[in-house]
Amino acid sequence: MSFTPYERPVRAAFLGLGRIYDLNVRAYFDNPDVEVVALVDPSEDRRAQRQADWPAARTFASAAELAASGLEVDAVEVLLPIPLHAEGVLELLGYGWHVNLQKPICNDLADATRMLDAAKASGRLLRVMDNYLFYEPLVKLKEAVTSGELGEVTGYHLKMVASGRGGWDVPGSTYEWQFQQMRHGRGTLVFDDGWHKLSTAIWLFGPIREVRAWVGMTEVIPGIEVDAPTTVVWEHQNGIRGVWDITLAIDMYLRSDYYTNDERWEITGRRGYARVNRCTSRGIQQPSLEVYLDGAMHSYHALDDDWASSFRDSGRHWLSWLHTGHGPMLWSGTEAVDVLRFALAVYASDAKGGTGVDPASLE
Repeated sequence: MSFTPYERPVRAAFLGLGRIYDLNVRAYFDNPDVEVVALVDPSEDRRAQRQADWPAARTFASAAELAASGLEVDAVEVLLPIPLHAEGVLELLGYGWHVNLQKPICNDLADATRMLDAAKASGRLLRVMDNYLFYEPLVKLKEAVTSGELGEVTGYHLKMVASGRGGWDVPGSTYEWQFQQMRHGRGTLVFDDGWHKLSTAIWLFGPIREVRAWVGMTEVIPGIEVDAPTTVVWEHQNGIRGVWDITLAIDMYLRSDYYTNDERWEITGRRGYARVNRCTSRGIQQPSLEVYLDGAMHSYHALDDDWASSFRDSGRHWLSWLHTGHGPMLWSGTEAVDVLRFALAVYASDAKGGTGVDPASLE
């Protein structure tokens, strides 16, 4: 599609003003690339609370109200529950607005196709943001790989421990949407939070050739199961293999300003290895990035390892992109579908007892 960059501040609206707004909004504060003109949420209390950030912005209970108001909008920051993504994006593209959407793109390939078709028909941009691609320790991890200093990559491992204690307060309504996702076979660890892990794998090493997975379930409250323990193994088209281990430690306390999820990435090459020790929470109290080469450990203490900063930088990337059109969008709608296929291949493999599934083969 053709795209004409903006030579003035982008007129932006927020659609959804819940918990995740506190992270995404950081890209918009003190940013000359953007003017926040509207706040949209069905909750009057949330609209009033968030308008304190943007006194000049107008507030609306729905996107339809905003569209009918005649207020000029260029782009929308979409912070909707996942089950509302498909219909919500179709509506917003129909109004002629560019869309920056929270991950995952949606729950299945049929809806993803409808969304991509709608973006093409409208001539508008659909971006599916992944803040992890802007987390500085992970950015430096990727640099260590692409520089060749580790040598030829021989292994890639992800460790994720979900905990039930610590972190910030999450509204009950958010959990209701999560429970709905779980009942439809889209678990919070594999599909929702796990989207980031699958996304970083593609970002680091490219397209996926085959996935093998075993998805476990643990009941945490009567009638509600969390998708752990889970093991996912995959091979990239370049031959690099990855392993992702998901563990649930429901009674473990984790220090975090955000969600209680302990995450680690480790890439091994023929000469050494590089390891990111933490992300969302503060489990391992070591430098956020360590690189081992030739018998010496190099520790990086001064990286911006506040998880919220990755939301700021991802949003700034999007707003800057609207002014330049330069570089990767991270992710375009088409690229986000590759991540969706990876996630769906996990479920397809598990349903087949862990046999290999090519994500490209999924209908």
